[in-house]
Amino acid sequence: MRTSGPKPKSFRLEEGGEEYMIGSEAGAWLRMVRGSLYKRYPGLWRRVATLDERKIICGQGIGISTTSITLLKASEVEDMARGGDEQYKGPPPEPTPARPTRSTKQQRDTSWNSHGQAAQAAAAAQAHLSTHMDAVPSLTVAAKQRMGPRRLRTYPQFYDDNKLPLLQKAADQPEVLVPIRLDLEIENHKLRDTFLWNKNEMLISPEEFAALLCDDMELPAALFIQPIASAIRSQVEQHPGDLVAMDEEDRRVPIKLNIHVGNISLVDQFEWDLSCPQNSPEEFARLLCNDLGLGGEFVSTIAYSIRGQISWQGRSMYAFGDPPLPTLKSVLRTPIQDTEHWCPRLEVLTEAEMEKKIRDQDRNTRRMRRLAQAVPQW
Repeated sequence: MRTSGPKPKSFRLEEGGEEYMIGSEAGAWLRMVRGSLYKRYPGLWRRVATLDERKIICGQGIGISTTSITLLKASEVEDMARGGDEQYKGPPPEPTPARPTRSTKQQRDTSWNSHGQAAQAAAAAQAHLSTHMDAVPSLTVAAKQRMGPRRLRTYPQFYDDNKLPLLQKAADQPEVLVPIRLDLEIENHKLRDTFLWNKNEMLISPEEFAALLCDDMELPAALFIQPIASAIRSQVEQHPGDLVAMDEEDRRVPIKLNIHVGNISLVDQFEWDLSCPQNSPEEFARLLCNDLGLGGEFVSTIAYSIRGQISWQGRSMYAFGDPPLPTLKSVLRTPIQDTEHWCPRLEVLTEAEMEKKIRDQDRNTRRMRRLAQAVPQW
């Protein structure tokens, strides 16, 4: 069998145990990507790595860039590379049971007329800072290349690196990152996304960014560009900025993470000092994901959640006169039983649990949309 590139690195999960390879790396080496390896050779032994096994793999210097990885036996992969692949073309695996159908209420037609689309855009533009305190839902994934009739991708480009004066002027601007949350549903198309937007951005407009996003996710641009741009501009205008003076000391606020990416749920809470200029949500998110062996999807989501809660905590602290937390005299907390509430907890969700969380997210989205639409338009 022909191979491509260097041979993937094998590893053991326990001393003297079986050697494994990562499925995506083995598939690329055998020139079979996008799951074609498992479809062509259903007799291969494979399983999904657990969270503890992901930490062991990362500890051996093997980088993990995805949320879920599949393990293959290294002996079987090497046997296939030597030409012994016929034995793995065994009978296909048993079909998985059909997913439970959603209720009639969730299957009802949500087609909107022009008035409904305008109301949707207005509701998205009125997103309040309190939405940053909610759990971060599973985000909309980018559209994959379909097998069948070829689709002509437009690849819109708005960046021009020949305008050196404009690039220099943009580089001189301070970076002010604003947490942005999109939660739209228009004509049976759903879009959920979270990201950070530079308030002083000069090289790309919200409309241009919306066009790129619609192209990546194959969303109808005529329906989504204006609501996305309106939501970005509204949340940038509502951003309170730095409300805590840097000369203040020990302005700690509680930060709670409740994030779902794929089938992995992360729950954590910690205290964040608003007055420390060296605290970086992006650097903290990167180090936390390295410690927990999480993929890159979690880094941007954690940074968004921290910055969103910082904005809400900073505004509520001065608007409502919330008292600061007591000053710490030691880094050790007592009683020791409280430590289990101040550490990250990872959970691999089953399909039923994921369906339940999606239903809860949809219910919360409809509730927030009704509240936004109930606000009188003056």
